[in-house]
Amino acid sequence: MAFWTQLGLLLWKNFTYRRRQTFQLLIEVAWPLFIFFILISVRLSYPPYEQHECHFPNKAMPSAGTLPWIQGIICNANNPCFRYPTPGESPGIVGNFNASIVSRLFSDAKRLLLYSQQDTSIRDAQKVLGKLHKLGNSSGLDLKLKDFLVDNETFSDFLHQNISIPSSAVEELLDAEVDLQQV
Repeated sequence: MAFWTQLGLLLWKNFTYRRRQTFQLLIEVAWPLFIFFILISVRLSYPPYEQHECHFPNKAMPSAGTLPWIQGIICNANNPCFRYPTPGESPGIVGNFNASIVSRLFSDAKRLLLYSQQDTSIRDAQKVLGKLHKLGNSSGLDLKLKDFLVDNETFSDFLHQNISIPSSAVEELLDAEVDLQQV
């Protein structure tokens, strides 16, 4: 049998079946139309709005090291959305925290303990710990929040660019005093 003959017989059979089952034919036509009109009414009730593209700060995986992983969890806990690319989106950059005070403290301790050419590393570590203890005990220091933040870091960029409070309030927040004993 030729293709057109088979197609014609199949269409004739389908038409005859549909003509005998009128209620089923009405349901098969009305149901998709009903769902389509529901979609149209929802679209008209809630029109779409423009949303800018979202750039999230990168979060290091545990294999990148303990410090970048913990910093990524703590510093980006609220998962902020930025309008512009973040510094950590470049290939090969693990975290946005390379110049933070915690990173500098760990890199100094690492350099002190691992890469010291002399045998005085224990004494140097004791000196550093003594100075840190003195720093924690002294309440006469006027340490401000901006002393702990580094420019072009995720949090400082967020304060200056993305937050919706006046710049005077941002400066007042950055000039807030930090009590190391409470920290």
